[in-house]
Amino acid sequence: MKDARPCSIADTLALVGEKYSLLVLREVSLGVTRFDQLVRNIGAPRDVLTTRLKRLVGAGILEKVAYSEKPPRFEYRPTQAGLELEPVLLTLMAWGDRHLNDDDRPMVLEHVGGHGSVGGHELVPVVVCSECREEVRHDDLTAHPQAPGWTVTGPAVA
Repeated sequence: MKDARPCSIADTLALVGEKYSLLVLREVSLGVTRFDQLVRNIGAPRDVLTTRLKRLVGAGILEKVAYSEKPPRFEYRPTQAGLELEPVLLTLMAWGDRHLNDDDRPMVLEHVGGHGSVGGHELVPVVVCSECREEVRHDDLTAHPQAPGWTVTGPAVA
């Protein structure tokens, strides 16, 4: 059997696709950075959370920073790569709000933007093209496989 399609989504999921990893990123994006707080808020077993944190630190998504020497205590802060995952969390949350929790959303995010806006407003994330600033819609996309031997529908026939 041939290998699966080369894919950045698969590569990313290999790092952060496990439930507790995404929940760690959620908590860190909310400012929860200490191990005991993460355990409490996520509900993960301590050993599982330790493993996920080591993996996220090793992948350069989080950094482990000492905040106490005696006893040694650490917190976990997002790196630039970790901060760049926040839009993924926002769109997952918005999807869940629309399709799973429409009547009972667990959290609402307020966007306090610049550009002269007064006060904040509820955030509803959308994906926009960085070039034209238009909202990206499925029907407006065309895939161009870059991996040798692959077409949009699968492996190229020899």
